[in-house]
Formats: sequence, structure tokens, C-alpha cells
Amino acid sequence: MSQTDIASPFSSSGPRLMELSPQNLYDKCVALARNLWWSWHPEVINLFRELDPIRWRQLDHNPIALLAEFTPERLEARAAELVLYSRINQAYRLLKEYLAHQATWSKVHAGVLGSNPVVYFSAEFGIHESVPIYSGGLGVLSGDHIKSASGLGIPLMAVGLFYKQGYFKQQLDIDGYQHEEYILSRVENLPIESAVGADGKEIIVRIETRTGALLAKVWKMMVGRINLSLLDCDVDGNSPEDRELTSRLYGGDTRVRIRQELVLGVGGVKAIRAMGIHPGVYHLNEGHSSFAALEAVRGRMDEDGLPFDDAVREVARQSVFTTHTPVPAGHDRFDSALIEEHLGPLRDSLGISHDQLMGLGRVEPHNHGEPFCMTVLGLKLSRRANAVSALHGHVSRRMWKNLWSWKVEEDVPIGHITNGVHVPSWLAWQMQQLYDRIFPDKWFSRMGEPEIWQKIYEVDPGELWETHYALKNLLLQFVRRRTSRQCRRRGESDAAVDMARNVLDPNILTIGFARRFATYKRADLLLSDLDRLLAMIGDPDRPIQIIFAGKAHPADDPGKGLIRKIANLRHDERLAGRIVFVEDYDINVCRHLIQGVDVWLNNPRRPLEASGTSGQKVVLNGGLNCSILDGWWAEAYDGQNGFAIGSGQSHSNDDITNARDAESLYRVLEEEVVPLFYDRDSDGLPHQWIRRMINSIGSLAWRFSSHRMVMDYARNCYVPAAGGVSCDMSHR
Repeated sequence: MSQTDIASPFSSSGPRLMELSPQNLYDKCVALARNLWWSWHPEVINLFRELDPIRWRQLDHNPIALLAEFTPERLEARAAELVLYSRINQAYRLLKEYLAHQATWSKVHAGVLGSNPVVYFSAEFGIHESVPIYSGGLGVLSGDHIKSASGLGIPLMAVGLFYKQGYFKQQLDIDGYQHEEYILSRVENLPIESAVGADGKEIIVRIETRTGALLAKVWKMMVGRINLSLLDCDVDGNSPEDRELTSRLYGGDTRVRIRQELVLGVGGVKAIRAMGIHPGVYHLNEGHSSFAALEAVRGRMDEDGLPFDDAVREVARQSVFTTHTPVPAGHDRFDSALIEEHLGPLRDSLGISHDQLMGLGRVEPHNHGEPFCMTVLGLKLSRRANAVSALHGHVSRRMWKNLWSWKVEEDVPIGHITNGVHVPSWLAWQMQQLYDRIFPDKWFSRMGEPEIWQKIYEVDPGELWETHYALKNLLLQFVRRRTSRQCRRRGESDAAVDMARNVLDPNILTIGFARRFATYKRADLLLSDLDRLLAMIGDPDRPIQIIFAGKAHPADDPGKGLIRKIANLRHDERLAGRIVFVEDYDINVCRHLIQGVDVWLNNPRRPLEASGTSGQKVVLNGGLNCSILDGWWAEAYDGQNGFAIGSGQSHSNDDITNARDAESLYRVLEEEVVPLFYDRDSDGLPHQWIRRMINSIGSLAWRFSSHRMVMDYARNCYVPAAGGVSCDMSHR
């Protein structure tokens, strides 16, 4: 990783580095805006924000939309007023140096990938809130993956779908019911351009089905050094129905889903072929993209004259499959008729029967009653497969052991690489400034090394606490703005709006809970004994307050019921503004929450959390996790770096498990979390709490970064798949 992965501090004043014409200045700002590198460089974000802070917020922090409201002359006048010339020049220079830099981690540790690049397929990518082509955890994980691949210099390109309406915007009505609104993204306000082939023409791929061809245009989006290619079915030649195929993320019935996955997998491989890219590695991130392996097999048969079985072996050797879902019902399955309709022409090209094709997606190939499972296909056509945490590895080997019926469960070839988060994207600017003062120079270029993070033990406790307290105040200001706006939109009384402007208190222990509102995540576990909760909230000396956020899938009525239950607690006078639900959870809301809360609560029903990454983001900013020992926390908690709910056991009866975990949650809050937070010295410092913050950062920040995660993928999966020397596969 190079020094240029992290922008140096920008001077806020000083002479121009060179004379710039208005158009030249404008062009440099546009160039910065059109590479999402800016999204993890706070200095560049601040440049855009300062041009017009109000419009910046109103435009969802979208620099392209913001610059569209400026003429070159107006931009030049604003830059002169704010003395921005040197900062714009420096940002532009750093971007160019970053893109041109060759001495990266990958050059040293994964050189074979230089001639055998990785292609990373995912159904969603969460890069920044201004590019709404993600719904939640999987997308944000994919975004962090390619950001770290960029920083490490991994020769990788990514493939996804372009959702013009994205996921939905969430609004709650006066009764707490979730309503979904889909907003059309304007292409001209996004950092994308048409992908072109060797002939200079726009790439449009054609995917044959039994009922006619699907066409998809290919867009290109630059994420640092990474080319993210997005397929879009809104093109001439498609039926009106098919033009809407890629409009929404995770919408529609199973027929829409299989067609989206056909475009992602088969269309994605056709797209990279049209770009003249010859992958050394196919990384299938979750089963949604598994059809890519079949199209890759067809390509090897056509190009190299290989018979089907030999082509399968060659593609499987090059393929890496990551499973994220520990729940059997969460894996995409399609019936025989849908498979034949959509894969029939490809099957003809492969020269195999319908039963052979169905067998590739079945645990029991000859069981005609078993549907086609995308995860089974991905596992069968990949030599290397992994889960996303150590515990999830055990769950996955148990779940899929029948695919290798001749092996004992422990020998099932599914390892694990625990997820991580992209440090520059989630670390608060204020915390980065603190780290810059105590960590070694250029520490960001070594953030995967545990020794770097041990310097946190030298931090002044008061300075760390003051930084956290400042971030907490910023969070509460954000929450007040959002909740008062929610009240105004619903037409509530002036008194309700005024109360929303004053909810929460920075001196009170603040707990955050934000994630997808699926029932197994048990958002209401803390409400299971309301009297006990009210006693903690209303304690005159040691109170607590809670911020909730999250979306339920439009078809998930139980999840919507949980949201309504929590949102309507605001009507309970006993809570006095101590429980708040923030609408429309997205990357922006997440960023504020994880940077400002004291405690991050996570209480899924074990072992249904494959990994989870929101709590890892909290670690970077000094917050503490209070979690069920599931997913990443099962391998992270050491007794002094956060809090554990339960002992890592689950009863076979869910009701008993829920009762046990609720009791443990109340007990850990009452006996550990609350007393530790309010145990202050004469200066008001909670020294033991701060010590736990320091232990959390020192023991966890390096381990759960996406740089460490991508390095693990490179060493253990990408390099051997591309024909390099395999590392010790000890990550299981």
C-alpha cells in the first residue's frame, strides 16, 4: 500500500500553487468528483462541503450534483473567497499520484495477479450514500472490499448491476408504519460513464433465454484504482418489462430475481470479455453471481476447445466463492422450469442435458424434487470457498456437509475469512487527527499491522474522551435534525417538533442499534421487560438512552411490525425523549451513529449472524460493543474490550433462548455497562471505561479491517487460484 492511499493534511490557506483559469479549476474539481476516491478522503470531502454547505447536505453529499449548480466562473469566485486553490491543486495531484503509484502491497505479495486479474462479482456495492446501489451489509462489505483492493493495489475489477431506483427510501407515518419510496437516480449526477470495447463503441451484452434475448448496457464507475462495471437493462431492444429489470434492488418475484442474476453472472462475464479482460480469478461474492461460472465454462469450451468436464475443472480452479448466509431459507432457489427458460440456450452451448444442469445446483443431483440452488452451484464450481467468520465457517460446513458426503464435517472444504471494514471510510476525521498525533508517521500505510495500533495505549485518556464526546455531540445534533424533520413531514404539532429538536442528552449513556430489521436480529429484545428498561431509562443518577435505525424488506411484515413497535415508543411520556427511531438508515446515518455512540448493541439469535461489520466500525471510533457472541464478536471479545451478552450458547427452543438472552442483556447493562460508564473521577473522566475503549481499539482495529481481509483473500485465495504459490490455508 502506498503513502498516497491517504491524503496528507491540506493547508487551509496560502498562495495559489499556480494560476488556474476558471475552466481549468472546474475541470479539476469534476475530475475529483468522478472518482469515488474522494469518498474516503475527508480533506476532499471538506472541499466540496465548503463550496455550499447547505446544498451539500440537501444533495446527499453528491459532488457531481453540487458542481452542476456552479459555472466555472462562480466556482472560481467561490474558491477565491475561501482560498481553496492550493487545496484543490493538492487534492488533484494526490489523486493522480495515487492512480499512478506502482509500489503497492500487491506488487510485493501478489505479483502473479498482475497478469491474471481478479474479477469480483456482487449483487450490490455500498460505496457512498450518493451512489444508492446498495441495501445494507452485503453491499457495504463489497464496497469496502474494492476500496481496500484499490489501496493495496490488487489488480481487480468489480461487476454489479446498476439500479436506477436503488433500494427504497424509508418513511414512517404517524402510526409508525414503514412506507417505501423509490427515487430515480439521474445518470448525469453519478460518477459513471459508458464502458467501451476495443472498437471504441459502447458495450451492450446480449443474454439469450428461451423466451427471447435480454440486453444490458455496461457502465463504468471508478473507485480509486478499481473499475466497477455495472450492467443496466434499461436499453432499447428490451421489452418494457425487461427495461425495468435492473431498476430496483431485491425487488420482484423469483422470475425477476433469476433474470437479474442471469444479467449479473452471464452478462457480467460477457461484459469483461468485451472489454478484452482475461481474468485469472473469478470471485463470486454470494450465490447471486454464480451463473458467472457457467458462462466462464462456456468461454473456455469455445476458446480452448475443452470438453465440458475439463472446462469445469479449469474454471473451478480459478474460482473463489464466499457465502454470507447462515440461514437455509436465505439462499436463492429456482424451480426446473425457470432454470430451463433462462439457462436453456447456455445449456445447449455447454452440451449438457437439463438434468445435468439441474444437478449442478442440487445437493442430491438426481433428486428431481429438489430445486436449483445458487449457493450449491457456486460451491460446486469453485475450488476455494469461505464463510465470513470463524463461527460462520462451522455453521456453513454443517449446512453443506451433504455436498461432500464422504467427508467428516470438519473436513468439508469451506474455510473462513472474517469480514473487515475500510478504515478510511468509517474513521471519524477527529479520531484520525488524534491517531495522527500518537501513531507513527504514515501509519495509514501500515494499518494492517498490530504493532501500529498498540500506540493507542500511549493516548492521553482525557484527550480520547474529549474526542469521543465531541463526536457524540455531533451525532445528537444530527439525530435532532432528522427527527424534527420527520415530525414536520408527518404534520405533527409544534410541540412535538420542538421536543424532537431537544431529544437526547450528551451526558447520558447512549446505546445505538441499527441494522436490517429481520426478526432474527431481535431489535425488540431490550423491550421484553419494559418495566426493567424504564427503570434504567428513568434512573435519576445513571440513565440510558437509545437510538434505533434500520429498514425492513418491503415484503417483511414482521420486520415492519418491529419498527412500528419501537417507533411508537416515542408516544410514551415515561420515556421523555430517551428512545429515538431515525428513518432511512443508509451509509450516512450509519456513519453518524458508529462514530458517536457510547455502546453498539447487537443481539441476533446465535448463530444466525454470519459476521456483522457495523460493530467493527464502532471500534475505530472508540465506541464499545455489547453483543451476543455471534459472528465476528465470537472471535473478537476478550473480556476487556467490550461486553458480551450470554455465554455463546443457544437452546433448541427459540423462546427459551430469547428469555435467556434478554435476562443476560439486562444484567450486563445493569451490572457492567451502566456502572462502568458512570464511574467518574473528580474531573468527570470514566477511567475504567476509557481503558476498555483503548483495549478495544488496540486489540481489534487491525484485525477487523478490510485491508487485513483483502490481504487474506489475496494470499489464501487469489494468488493460488491464479496459479501462484499457495499460502498456508490456516484461516479455517
